Amino acid sequence: MDLEKSLLHTDASADDHLSAAPHTPLRNDAFELSDIEKIARIKKDVQNIMQTLGLDLTDDSLQGTPNRVAKMFVQEIFSGLHPDRKPKASTFDNKYKYGEMLVEKNITLYSTCEHHLLPIVGKAHIAYISNGTVVGLSKMNRIVDYYAKRPQVQERLTMQIVKELQQALKTEDVACVIDAKHLCVNSRGIRDIDSSTVTSEFGGKFKNPDTRRDFLDYINLNTSFEGV
Repeated sequence: MDLEKSLLHTDASADDHLSAAPHTPLRNDAFELSDIEKIARIKKDVQNIMQTLGLDLTDDSLQGTPNRVAKMFVQEIFSGLHPDRKPKASTFDNKYKYGEMLVEKNITLYSTCEHHLLPIVGKAHIAYISNGTVVGLSKMNRIVDYYAKRPQVQERLTMQIVKELQQALKTEDVACVIDAKHLCVNSRGIRDIDSSTVTSEFGGKFKNPDTRRDFLDYINLNTSFEGV
């Protein structure tokens, strides 16, 4: 297979948007380098990309771009790769004996498509039913942010959020719906600026159609899931 066919084959596979596992694919040596070392390496790689494209890196507007991109990758948009940055989901006794679902909706989500390294922007909606413990509201936002800050597939992100809350709350009764725009669809390829992607993960009692319907009513998405 020549280079051109190889590149076309790789791109076609990426367009399938498939995820082989619910875990982010990381090598065993992923955290051997320090952040400073990673930034230095990525900076050189970005310089090479820009030079290959024919850009003049001596220009005032471009000369700082490789370093900015490298720092952004390591310290910002992919910072959720490092387990040391995982938020601690502190839980508390459900002293009020609140037994209905708790819903945190419209959590702003910024992530990055792992197939084209373009932004994913949208909203996450989370619900759980207490099994004796509750979690701070802001912790749900932080969990979404942590798993979003890595190269992602939306299906995997949805499952990771639910699994993390299930482990923290010690209950299967957790649900998550994500509605997001993928710039790999909106700005390239088909270039459909209006479409968005909706994914869901329902655990425990949320597999019950009535409970699931209540949750979707809370977040005003029930009409999108008719017949589920």
